[in-house]
Amino acid sequence: MAQITITLPDGSSREYPAGATAADVAASIGSRLAKAAVAATVDGIEADLHAPLTDGAEVAIVTADSDAGRDVLRHSTAHVMAQAVTRLFPGAKFSIGPAIDDGFYYDFELPDGRTFSDDDLAAIEAEMRRIVGEDQPFVRSELEPHDALELFADQPYKREIIERVTSAGADETDAVDVAPGSAISVYRNSDAFVDLCRGPHVPSTGKLGHFRLRKVAGAYWRGNEKGPMLQRIYGTAWESERALAEYLHRLEEAEKRDHRKLAVELDLLSFPSQIGGGLAVWHPKGAIIRKLMEDYSRLRHEHGGYEFVYTPHLANARLFETSGHLDFYADGMYPPMEMDNGTYYPKPMNCPMHCLIFDSRQRSYRELPLRLFELGTVYRYERAGTLHGLMRIRGFTQDDSHIYCTREQAPDEITSLLDFVLSVLRAFGFDDFTFHLSTKDPAKFVGGDDLWDDATSALRQALDRHGLEYTVKDGDAAFYGPKIDIDVRDAIGRAWQLSTIQYDFNLPERFGLEYVGADNERHRPIMLHRALLGSIERFFGVLVEHYAGAFPTWLAPVQVRVLPVATAHEAYADEVVARLGAVGARVDVVPATDQLGKRIRSAKMEKLPYVLVVGDDDVEAGTVGVNPRGGEVERGVSVDEFVRRFTDEVTSAADLALSA
Repeated sequence: MAQITITLPDGSSREYPAGATAADVAASIGSRLAKAAVAATVDGIEADLHAPLTDGAEVAIVTADSDAGRDVLRHSTAHVMAQAVTRLFPGAKFSIGPAIDDGFYYDFELPDGRTFSDDDLAAIEAEMRRIVGEDQPFVRSELEPHDALELFADQPYKREIIERVTSAGADETDAVDVAPGSAISVYRNSDAFVDLCRGPHVPSTGKLGHFRLRKVAGAYWRGNEKGPMLQRIYGTAWESERALAEYLHRLEEAEKRDHRKLAVELDLLSFPSQIGGGLAVWHPKGAIIRKLMEDYSRLRHEHGGYEFVYTPHLANARLFETSGHLDFYADGMYPPMEMDNGTYYPKPMNCPMHCLIFDSRQRSYRELPLRLFELGTVYRYERAGTLHGLMRIRGFTQDDSHIYCTREQAPDEITSLLDFVLSVLRAFGFDDFTFHLSTKDPAKFVGGDDLWDDATSALRQALDRHGLEYTVKDGDAAFYGPKIDIDVRDAIGRAWQLSTIQYDFNLPERFGLEYVGADNERHRPIMLHRALLGSIERFFGVLVEHYAGAFPTWLAPVQVRVLPVATAHEAYADEVVARLGAVGARVDVVPATDQLGKRIRSAKMEKLPYVLVVGDDDVEAGTVGVNPRGGEVERGVSVDEFVRRFTDEVTSAADLALSA
């Protein structure tokens, strides 16, 4: 019998009979691997386990507990959900159903304008479990476009995808269903259900089962607000019941920590409908936290050798023509304002104006690196359906830095930037980081290969000097240069992309920026974009959720509350407030108009770091009862002792923040 040779990830080779599959490879390695396998990569391309292998193929088995494996589980579960919906709702139209972070969704249009109810979700989930129990195989086949159009004659959204792909090529939305090419791939998991899909999928529905449907939301077809409104069912799927339970627990925790809910409960900020979507107003308690964040950012930048600048909130259209934003970013900008002296736009970025500051006079190499810093408010149009509290907002303030330096200076400058970024993030309580290096997209870039090679090398050098592990996102860079993205993991394990270090040789070219070098010749600088917190608003939202509203003492809007037991103790309570106020504490007092227990519960609901209770014994002895957040109650603590502890805590936090 003819044999084929397969190479495994460790470099070893094995021989198999012709026609062998990745499932056969997994089985030959071990029963545990065969059980865990859900798909494979063959020569770097994801494939079904039962696809025949060719001689010389490099094969890696994808297991259910890997990120790639979970994507396969989730996409396959989405297909099962679509099959369940079409069983329960004859005539339903289905559009796209991709895997997403931690789950999947599928978009539907039900007959007669019907909408899904909570009872419908329970029925769909029950039907999905029946389909899983039937252990239906996922079977791939390829069709010519005209045959695919005939197959999906009663599914208009699938037909539109096929027509778009075959006529103009796939875009990002289409790519969840089908890859460009002459043949259209489909998957059947019963004679009654077939779906347009590029795959791969698990071998059969019996491989699934650890899933939960979560909610229904509206979604415009292809994200077009003028298009049909579909119903999107969200679900989650995992490799085990334990993993599913852990995720659902994280969801519960996330719901408790939702910054939109806590912002209202803690009186931090709001989104008045009279202002418009995606625009927040900051209440006094939220504003003091924001001020502390901004003050700390300013102090660190001042110590870090940055020069402060301020720029306007809008500019003439010519500026954004020069920067390229009107060519590349117009959809994300607010509409123009026509004035008697020209057309103006609210600024979506600070960088064009910083380039004008650099270009305001002749620069010498002795001035480089020139580090400009601004807490600059920008405005970007986000679709109403994408707005999400402070996490996706239309007006926000960036802690924005632009560093102009020579190509030779870039590696050292980026290395220093990494130190700076990580120290500031640690000061706010984050210590778990993930790093990503995005490299050139061969189909979309400006500048020569030597510029890209230098830029990518500078970023790699900085990461390597710190001994940091990082993933490389090939082809994920912006057209004007590679970048490093830094994610932080919060208290419940969620990753947030916050900081970016972006290498840019495009804007200096577009603005004609130059400096005079040591050779007395003119040279082009390179530009490093650096958003550390990302935006003040979004970072604030992340902090609220990270701390569940219980901010560390140095950031808490009210650090200490003093509660007199009775009216007779109010004068002494005022003395304690004055003593704490003298050392800079943010302290208030709630008079004895309600029962003490009610006032203590209220203070705990506000998540205050310290509640001090004063009664007869305290008035006589000059003491307080200390009720710390999350700690044991102490009686009879002298005011001087509490003031000392408090100042030590806040001072230590400040010292740590500055030396982080």
